[in-house]
Parts: sequence; structure tokens; C-alpha cells
Amino acid sequence: MPGFEIFGDEERRQVQDVLDTGVLFRYGFDAVRKDHWKARTFEEEFAARLGATHCHLCSSGSTALSVALAACGIGYGDEVVVPPFTFVATVEAVLLAGAVPVFAEIDDTLCLDPQAVARVLTPRTRAVIPVHMCGSMARIDELAELCGRHGLVLIEDACQAVGGTFQGRALGTFGRMGCFSFDSVKTITCGEGGAVVTDEADLYRLVHQYADHGHDHAHADRGAEDHPILGMNCRVSELNAAVGLAQLRKLDGILASQRKAKAALKDALSACPAVQWRRVPDPAGDSATFLSFLLPDEARARRAAADLAAAGVDGCFFWYDNNWHYLRRWDHFKHLRSPARLPQTGLATFAGLQDVQVPVSDNIVGRTISMQIKLSWSEADVASRGERMAAVLGAI
Repeated sequence: MPGFEIFGDEERRQVQDVLDTGVLFRYGFDAVRKDHWKARTFEEEFAARLGATHCHLCSSGSTALSVALAACGIGYGDEVVVPPFTFVATVEAVLLAGAVPVFAEIDDTLCLDPQAVARVLTPRTRAVIPVHMCGSMARIDELAELCGRHGLVLIEDACQAVGGTFQGRALGTFGRMGCFSFDSVKTITCGEGGAVVTDEADLYRLVHQYADHGHDHAHADRGAEDHPILGMNCRVSELNAAVGLAQLRKLDGILASQRKAKAALKDALSACPAVQWRRVPDPAGDSATFLSFLLPDEARARRAAADLAAAGVDGCFFWYDNNWHYLRRWDHFKHLRSPARLPQTGLATFAGLQDVQVPVSDNIVGRTISMQIKLSWSEADVASRGERMAAVLGAI
């Protein structure tokens, strides 16, 4: 991770196909596009890989989340359970849908704790969005069972876990909808892009319409199409899809490279007594985009992060201070700082967001360091990195 480390002739050929036709738009222009349909082909191949019935490519993982919420009918006043440890887009999508994010604690999987989710449910809860953080899975079987028992919509945020599985089943296929990101620093990249997958034909139809201004896509002539619903523009271009298509076809090699490097690094750190590995419910399904571990307390985690950087071990994240991925620094959400007048300001239930307390998550994230696994590392690079990490963490 990320895919941009391995751009090659495959990506160039796919992009050149598009440039040779001059058709950058994903719809229409059949006579001049020479049967090159990059977005459509990506969707078909990605759905087949995941074992999903339908896939729709969007402009980003963020818009994928918004499209999924809209298609599932989540909106004003609905409560949506989310983790405090995620990329901000998960919460942005809930807020921009007019819904209320309700934070539940994570556990040592670094993902939502199903028991904590159960404790925050109310009669207003409509959906749960588990996030498969840092390439590994939540306890998704338990969360799916919980949602089924309570009649809740399960939307998986698998934006950081492309290629991950749980008990042989692709992450993103356990809920009514799964969302993926292919931005510039994801496992595979379109430059900018995302996708939603579902097995439900009616949901797919709504997704396809909503992501393209409500077009019904029922006519060959785009100008003759009807607009059954209100929608917006979440389309991806053929150029972005072309890059992503080449990357998708490299995914097996990417995952193998990440898993090999991660296994070697874990082995190098096996003698460090202070290191507690992040719990992975199904190690065989870990996409291995990150090496994540916990230290005994926040003070030692802070010291380790600084010492690793000083030792030249780059790419290590101390999430507790991170502006993008942990609730503690999200004052713009807590105070609804937006140029738009968000409807949640009128909800009595929303006032509590400023006072959210997640002490279990604070303890876990305050002790966690994650290191991005890079595709460009040679075996010698991995060995050298492991030695330097062992020297730092063995002294913690």
C-alpha cells in the first residue's frame, strides 16, 4: 500500500485506450469509444472478485458512503452508529445525509465492539457503519447478526481493506451495502475513485440513479432518460477507471507482497515483550496494509513513535494525535463548523456530540502505533526496518 508505488505499462495502456478514443465520460458515445468501457469493466471484475452481485464505481470512497446511505433511505434525524477511529469521511457522510452519528467504543481489533454497539442503540437507530480499519476486519459476523436481530441497516466501510476477507468471504459483502476507496493512497488506486457493492437489485438501481443526477439509464439516448429520483453527480471518469482497472488486476500480487513483508516484520519483533499485536479476527483474511500494535501505556507509545522516527523508521502513525482519523481532534464535527446550515443543529439529540466520551477507545488508540506496509520495499529493506524497530521497541 499504496498502489501508486507500482504504476507501470499496464496503467499506461489502459489510459491510452481512453485517450485514443477521446471519450472520457463513462456513459454513451458508443460509436466512437471502440468498445472501451473502463468503468463498466472495472465494476464487473470487482463484483466478480468480491462475490457481489452488483458494483457501481463512484468518484471517491466518500461519495460511495453518501450514495449508500441515500440508497438505504438514511436521512434526517436517523441515528447511525459509527466508530470514533475512522477516516473523517465516514462521519461526514452521516452528517451530510442529515443523520446523527452515534459513537460506540472500539476494541483491540481497532474496529467497533459489537457489545458497545448494542449499548448505544435507541429507537432512533437506523444503521450501523463498521469500519475495517488499517486493512483488517471488524468482528463483522457478530455485527451482522446484531443488525439483523434489531432490524438495522448494515453498511460496511471497507475503504481501507480492499482485498480483505473474513472466513473466506470478502469484506464489504456482509451488509446491505459495502463501500470502498481507490484514492491515491489506497491499496489500489484510481487516483480518485470509490465503489459501492450490493446483492440487492433495487438498491443497485437506486445507487446507479442517485450517483448520476437521478438518471434512469433506461435509454440509449442520454437526453431521453427520465429522472425517477433526485440525485447528484458522483460519477467517475473513464481515465480514473482505466487506472483502477489495471491496478485491480494487480491486487493479488499487492496482497502477497504486503502479507510477506508484514509476516517478516512481526517475526523480527517477536522478542519485544512490550508489543501487543492488534487482534485480527481472521488472520488469513488480513489485507496487511498496516502493521498495528499496542504498547502498555500512552507514554510509552508516544516515546516509541518518536524513537522510531529518530531511527529512520518512517510511516508510523500515532493515531491518538492524528487530525483525520480519531474523534479527539474533530472539533469541526463537535461544533458543526460548516458553511452549510446542517439540519442536525435543530435536533435535541445532536447536542450530545460535543460531550462524547469514549474512554475505552481513548485507551486503545492512545497505545496504538500503525506502520504502513509499502510495496516498494525490498527484502533487504524489510530486514533493515525490522532490526531498527526491534532495537527501539525492545528497549521500551
